[in-house]
Amino acid sequence: MKVCCIQDEGELRLATEAGARFVGLVGAMPSGPGPIPDEAIARVAAAAPHDVTTVLLTSRTGAADIVAHVRGTGVRGVQIVRDVPAATRRAVRAALSGVVILQVVHVEGRSAVDEARRAAEGADYLLLDSGRPAARVAELGGTGRTHDWSVSARIVEESDVPVLLAGGLRPDNVAVAMAAVRPWGVDVCSGLRDPRGRLDAGRLKAFMEGVRSGV
Repeated sequence: MKVCCIQDEGELRLATEAGARFVGLVGAMPSGPGPIPDEAIARVAAAAPHDVTTVLLTSRTGAADIVAHVRGTGVRGVQIVRDVPAATRRAVRAALSGVVILQVVHVEGRSAVDEARRAAEGADYLLLDSGRPAARVAELGGTGRTHDWSVSARIVEESDVPVLLAGGLRPDNVAVAMAAVRPWGVDVCSGLRDPRGRLDAGRLKAFMEGVRSGV
């Protein structure tokens, strides 16, 4: 399980104590919830337990820019939220030995199946989300929307790398989503937030119960 949009050390502790093995720290984005300054990302990443993978969400697309973003925040993984060539992921891997690379595929239709095949090249994981990168103001995650899980299920069936499912997951639908898609893992942000945008311990507990019932 990956809990995204972590805001501070308190939320980090809530997520990891609930069982999250990945935590997402959102860098600057054109839209969506959860971005925090790079200095805050570095502080939270430094506080994470050694068995937890801290993941920087970056909207940068050039290999050198992505590498600089990772180095500047001290994270253990990077989630590339825009479509980039496989050569970019390979360059990031060459520069950052040991850093985990998650490549996002925004499932907007059946064309996402072909996109996922390309996106798997040079990635450790795929993450299927519900953004709209080509929107007037790009949506690159945290939309609270689900997408067509039948497309995601096909991607899971064909993928050579593990797949995480994101997009509109909540305590009341995560078990159904897991049964429909059979992903390697799940990722959640807005589905666990209270009206103030803070990680809610009760929703987190209910979500984990849903994950366990869906396994």
